[in-house]
Amino acid sequence: MNIYDFKVKAQDGNEVSLSDYQGKVLLVVNTATGCGFTPQYDELQDIYEEFKEQGLEILDFPCNQFGEQAQGDDEEIHSFCTGRFGITFPQFSKVDVNGENAIPLFQWLTENTKFEGFGMSPMGMMLSGVVKKTDKDYKNNGKIKWNFTKFLIGRNGEIVARFEPTDMKNLKEKIKECL
Repeated sequence: MNIYDFKVKAQDGNEVSLSDYQGKVLLVVNTATGCGFTPQYDELQDIYEEFKEQGLEILDFPCNQFGEQAQGDDEEIHSFCTGRFGITFPQFSKVDVNGENAIPLFQWLTENTKFEGFGMSPMGMMLSGVVKKTDKDYKNNGKIKWNFTKFLIGRNGEIVARFEPTDMKNLKEKIKECL
């Protein structure tokens, strides 16, 4: 199984087969418009503009499961992201990424990756404390811990790497390796 086996719902409600992205390097991100990491939209857009012509696609999946920070419907979220951050990469319908209502794509992503930690930055330490309150075993499972977790998928549809929201510095180099 690889990413091309999944279908997802686009921001406009239409079903999209991820096989449409075959041969591309994909960055799958669960996002939220009211999160402390929301400014990462700027960085993601910059990365997209730099590498789109080389075959990168960023697939944005808003999610309201972490602090209810993705409020509003799909159209409101899309308007916010395009208006405030100028995103031009594909945005999909709001989804659940964990739990019984998680869409199959994110079930596959979390079952096939490990949580590598948030790091030792002040934000990483704070986030560890927050997540520990709701998931005592958070260090030992692949569940998504917070908004702006990123999954890098190679041109063959296989998972290359997972990046927690606190790790943007290694992302660009890993994308370059895949392109």
